[in-house]
Amino acid sequence: MKVVVTGLGALAPNGLSVPSYWEGLCSGKSGIDTISGFDITDFPITIAGELTGFDPENYVDRREARKLDRFSILALVAASEAIHQAGLDLESICRERVGVILGTGVGGIHTLEEQHTALSKRGPRRVSPYFVPKMIANIAAGQIAIKYGFQGPNQTVISACASANDAIGYSLRLLRAGDVDIVISGGSEASVSPLPMAGFANMKALTQKNDVPSEASRPFDLDRKGFVMGEGAGILILETEDHAKNRNANIFAELAGYGSTNDAFHITQPIKGGYGAVEAMKLAVEDGKFNLKEINYINAHGTSTYYNDKNETEAIHTLFGSHAKLLKISSIKSMTGHLLGASGAIEAVACIKAIETSRVPPTINYTTPDPECNLDYVPNHSESLSITGILSNSFGFGGHNAVLSFRPWGKN
Repeated sequence: MKVVVTGLGALAPNGLSVPSYWEGLCSGKSGIDTISGFDITDFPITIAGELTGFDPENYVDRREARKLDRFSILALVAASEAIHQAGLDLESICRERVGVILGTGVGGIHTLEEQHTALSKRGPRRVSPYFVPKMIANIAAGQIAIKYGFQGPNQTVISACASANDAIGYSLRLLRAGDVDIVISGGSEASVSPLPMAGFANMKALTQKNDVPSEASRPFDLDRKGFVMGEGAGILILETEDHAKNRNANIFAELAGYGSTNDAFHITQPIKGGYGAVEAMKLAVEDGKFNLKEINYINAHGTSTYYNDKNETEAIHTLFGSHAKLLKISSIKSMTGHLLGASGAIEAVACIKAIETSRVPPTINYTTPDPECNLDYVPNHSESLSITGILSNSFGFGGHNAVLSFRPWGKN
């Protein structure tokens, strides 16, 4: 059973809707700047990919917004865009057969910080009764279901930076199994806040290139020094092909395959040679019924850290052999920063737009080639490409590897 994509939604640091996000990617627009959301006086890292210009009250009633963590609001806004684009008629679809499967890395971290401050400064009676239902990681998926009346499977996947890819991959399996007709899937993250910024900074994962924020994230470049935190959400409307055709939906692409593995090696570092990534990519290729030479674009995990970019490059060489040199590969994290559990979701949106427009986004800030990263990373400018197959990679702390494969609809 084929699974297709019929709607997209996105909130990203370089675009607050799918059209503006895609335009930003193709023009090489960075959404990374000095942090404005909290006091950065004592922080060694002062930059991030924030949603500049995003006002929750433009989308959610002020009273309702008080009951929602930021990551839930982002998920609801992206879901609204995707559902609208998909043309879902809520009165005609069977809502018992619509699932919501999302990924997140840190969930309601803003609420946790706020309420811990209330507890420590004003005592336990000042902790909000909304604390728990705002904070819990599954609540964004629950809120989407409540808003639209979707009564099918509703789950949240947490596998660090692989969360959204794993959520989309699990959705693929639910649809293939015939358990649902439609899944609202993707990820949401609102991690540009003091606690995660301090934690990632102290483990030396973040770049300290604060002086020119737009140049700080530089995947595969010799001078990369770490990743940049980002926030946002991405949503895909996934359907069985038959269901989409029966309601005359506009089909953008086929979600063809999914591969998931674990390095079983280290809590933060990838295994040497990226062998877990090799196997996950191989599984996504096989699950999508591709031959290797049909894949001509890879949306890389490409975090701008030394070990990831080196090992991801090695993994691509290992799997694709001589074909690796013919691949177009890019990391949009050069423009958005790293959205942790939501990164795979906004990158899946980018993959679908690449298929739709026959154009692949660039890796910006690629100025000094690294001999250990010796592939075609679409440096600095987007390129035209008639896409035959895509892999989209996401790898996370804990050794998680999750890869999706996409193809133009109707090409197999």
